[in-house]
Amino acid sequence: MADSTVAATLRSGSWRAITGYQWLVFAVVWLGWTLDAADFGLFSLVLQPALRNLLGFASTGVLPPEQMAQIGKYGGLLIMTGLLGWAAGGFIFGILADYIGRVRALMFSIGLYSLFTAMQGLSVGLFDLGLYRFLAGIGTGAEIIVGIPLLAEVLGEAQRAKITGIMMTGGAIGTFLGAWVNTLVGHYDLSNLFSTGTVVGGPGSWRTVFFVGVVPAVLLMIIRGRVLESGRFNAVVQRRQAVSAGRMIADDDTEFMRFVPIQLFNRQNRYNTFVGLLFGLGSLMAIWTTVSWLPTILQQLAEQTGMPNPGEVKNHGIMLWSVGGIFGYAAFGFIADWIGRRWTVALYSIGSTTFGLILYLGLSTYDPWYPIFLPIFGFFVFGVFSGHAVYFPELFPTQIRSTGVAFCNGAARIITSFGPLIAGLLAAALGGFSVAAAIMVCFALLSVVAMLMGRETKGSELPH
Repeated sequence: MADSTVAATLRSGSWRAITGYQWLVFAVVWLGWTLDAADFGLFSLVLQPALRNLLGFASTGVLPPEQMAQIGKYGGLLIMTGLLGWAAGGFIFGILADYIGRVRALMFSIGLYSLFTAMQGLSVGLFDLGLYRFLAGIGTGAEIIVGIPLLAEVLGEAQRAKITGIMMTGGAIGTFLGAWVNTLVGHYDLSNLFSTGTVVGGPGSWRTVFFVGVVPAVLLMIIRGRVLESGRFNAVVQRRQAVSAGRMIADDDTEFMRFVPIQLFNRQNRYNTFVGLLFGLGSLMAIWTTVSWLPTILQQLAEQTGMPNPGEVKNHGIMLWSVGGIFGYAAFGFIADWIGRRWTVALYSIGSTTFGLILYLGLSTYDPWYPIFLPIFGFFVFGVFSGHAVYFPELFPTQIRSTGVAFCNGAARIITSFGPLIAGLLAAALGGFSVAAAIMVCFALLSVVAMLMGRETKGSELPH
């Protein structure tokens, strides 16, 4: 089925040439990425309330500097732990997907994600919260890493950039949904039910959002049973079987059968691997620090300027930021098909740095300018990740594509996982999280350097 649908799309640039099965694969990958982003967004939104609760601090009000320093320290460690789990999951399942298939790898990962997302809501201390966060991260890290090659291989050349760019809107929609879910259920504390007979209010209300987060993951698990492996991957399996049986298929059979991570660094692939890693470093350093600490920055801004309901200001700001991201993700593929992949990534990266600095260093109050600049910043800092889905698969041949995407994204995640921790530690020394976040957002310029070095893939077929 996949082979015939790819051929149909190759013959026509029309959106009508995209089949129902291709849209199904799109929906599955999009839902998985949406859940990933919702999970990380929810964690960032409840991070401060959770730490206040687990550390025994006051649940509301401005904290003294020494307690805020502990929030920065332990919050940064927990965020780093989750990102390391996400990176480990991407590595592990990226390699697995190049051997056992993209679909089976996705099914295993969703089970991990579902179980340990819920377990975070049962945490009794920082250690077990960090442990559950790491294990949940392994599952969430695999979702998009495996989904990107699957979708890229099912789609044809004519619409691949546009469709994968639209798929990446799940990253911003998930963050928006996380803020919306937190608004709906974030004030319910189920642990109060037995002691007071009510579930409204209470210092443990942060736990509820993790229980809600597991529901759509279970539904997604059912849908994924309808998805098949791509024809490209099946061809790789057949060639491996033939070579293992002693039949010579091509002159490069020995290299083809090498352990897939090693192939990333052979003469054919190592330059593309380096370019992809540098792109990943720049984009991830900018986004993770912002995703991790922007909710805290917004809440502090509201508290310090005496605004009523700082929690609502925080949720409102994250929603605005996410709406901008939705448009940024969706627009990326159209712009990339117009001016090329490299110029588009560079444009988004420069925009991320420019508007991040305006927000973090140029504005000292929420009204009136923060609500205007948040969606513009979101357009660029979120939207550049469509480049991961568009550009990374176009750098690697089929037999190592999932591993290549996993390495460029996962290795960058390991390195950038220290970014939120460093920002958290710097916050006390620099007088707040805004200055620390401004420093980190400048790393987006590394992606510009990567694009100056990389090759243009616009109009090219996926490497075989």
